[in-house]
Amino acid sequence: MSIAFTPERWEQVRTNYARWWAGESARPMLHVTARREPDRAPSRLPYRWFLSHYGLDVDPEAIVDAHDYQLAGTEFLADAFPSLWLNFGAGVLAAYCGCELRSDENTSWFFPRRECSARDLHMAFDPENRWLRQTCDVARTCSERWRGDVMVGMTDLGGASDVVSSFLTGERMLMDLYDEPEEIKRLMWETNTLWWHAFREIDKQFRTGNRAYTCWTPMFSEQPYYMLQSDFCYMIGPEMFDTFIKPELVANCRQLPHAFYHLDGIGELPHLDSLLAIPELKGIQWIQGDGKGGPVQWLDVYRRILDAGKHLQIACGPLAECLAAVDVLAKEKRNVGRIFIWSGAHEASSRSSLDAFLRRYGNV
Repeated sequence: MSIAFTPERWEQVRTNYARWWAGESARPMLHVTARREPDRAPSRLPYRWFLSHYGLDVDPEAIVDAHDYQLAGTEFLADAFPSLWLNFGAGVLAAYCGCELRSDENTSWFFPRRECSARDLHMAFDPENRWLRQTCDVARTCSERWRGDVMVGMTDLGGASDVVSSFLTGERMLMDLYDEPEEIKRLMWETNTLWWHAFREIDKQFRTGNRAYTCWTPMFSEQPYYMLQSDFCYMIGPEMFDTFIKPELVANCRQLPHAFYHLDGIGELPHLDSLLAIPELKGIQWIQGDGKGGPVQWLDVYRRILDAGKHLQIACGPLAECLAAVDVLAKEKRNVGRIFIWSGAHEASSRSSLDAFLRRYGNV
């Protein structure tokens, strides 16, 4: 096993994250990595962030080996841990239900195979759908190969509204909110049922090999955890959000002990108060978007989330700016022990600021 992570580190991860989820941590959690020289032979396949870009006919063993090589070249700092996210594109449930999946090295898209009205659309998927089976095959291969030494992250199934809009197209769905509101509600709940079918089918492929739960945002949780979302809600106001989107989110929060919401961009900010009012929602991930400033420009959003008693994930911005934002919030006596910072791979020059930050907050 060439991935540099000891059983003692895994126990530290388990203990620290359990304290963090319980709201008992004195400091933020930090998922930070750095590159190292792999101590194993290169993989036959190149590493690809989007597993969908490998295609349907690539051997899962080769895909997992390519990611093993990537992980062997990674040093896990602070609270980071080895993980592979089953990345088949945001909203891949649409492909499981029959949409066409098109992928390149940077992203995946989902297209309806035919035009369809909300009234004529009925959500369903075939358990033998090729994309679902590929997802399950890779998940099972991960579990068999790593046996808990790498966490497998649930694929991004997407929000129900995003999946429905993949079939109707966003423009048509916006019109149907007015013209066919009851049909849209029906489709939302049909999709929610399939969401849970897919979640459980994929989860059982690696449940015995996973130490806990994680997804595309790498937080370690011993209770079911997922990052919920509705990119579609960027285009609607609070009244429509509460009517069409929120009921399904509330239902999922009640089934997921550690449910987070992916608040993606300024167009979703009008829905923040509604989200914060969901008692079962554990936390919010705020993504300001490209060109919208760094973390220190969004302190007011962080304050609203923390003051509502929720956890906060800061996932956009240079590490130094993320740490500076936390220092400001700490001076204001806000509970920075509910913050999770997710930052990318860093050079050695970042280590001193990271180490100094951990010392300031107790490094526990």
